[in-house]
Amino acid sequence: AILDLGSVIAAEEFWKRVEPLIPIRQRLADRSYVRKAGGGRKPKEPRLVFEAIVYVLRTGCQWKALPAERFGSSSAIHARFLEWEKAGVFEALWKRGLAEYDDLEGIAWRWQSIDGAMMKAPLAQSRVGPNPTDQGKKWGKRHLLVDGRGVPWSRVVTGAHRHDVSQLAAVLEAIVVKRPLPPQRRSKHLCADAGYTGAPAL
Repeated sequence: AILDLGSVIAAEEFWKRVEPLIPIRQRLADRSYVRKAGGGRKPKEPRLVFEAIVYVLRTGCQWKALPAERFGSSSAIHARFLEWEKAGVFEALWKRGLAEYDDLEGIAWRWQSIDGAMMKAPLAQSRVGPNPTDQGKKWGKRHLLVDGRGVPWSRVVTGAHRHDVSQLAAVLEAIVVKRPLPPQRRSKHLCADAGYTGAPAL
């Protein structure tokens, strides 16, 4: 019971950080009809939508596998997810999380690591390309930069055919936090595998 109470309190505190980032939905200006009182479905509560998104992230299930008895229509949840993504909600949350992490632990700037990993993207319409290891099927590729403790702070998504070394500059430029100027110059280290050798590196 104590653990459950602690989880509830932690969830409440986390939601307080997320809620201000959620965009307020507004009715489209070009609608000419008048909605009858009580007509149509009420939009889902933002917190329920966010909990459903976290559920997908934690379980790895498909959107259509969301428990309907808990979250309702999975297509409605996915539509809101796309809406929030376009509005920059998740990038803003990522930046705030990194800022808190920097305050608590301090970002480990001196050591960094970069790598790319391919992912299946059968329904994606953009940022995909033929996978050279899977009969040219459409795959995507995540290029990720982490600090010395493995905390991600830059991400670029491309087609699977894009070589790691071709995205090095883009990943370094996409870091979502700014590094404070150190009191004195210190050597920095970037760890990478052989995929980052050759041109173009920068």
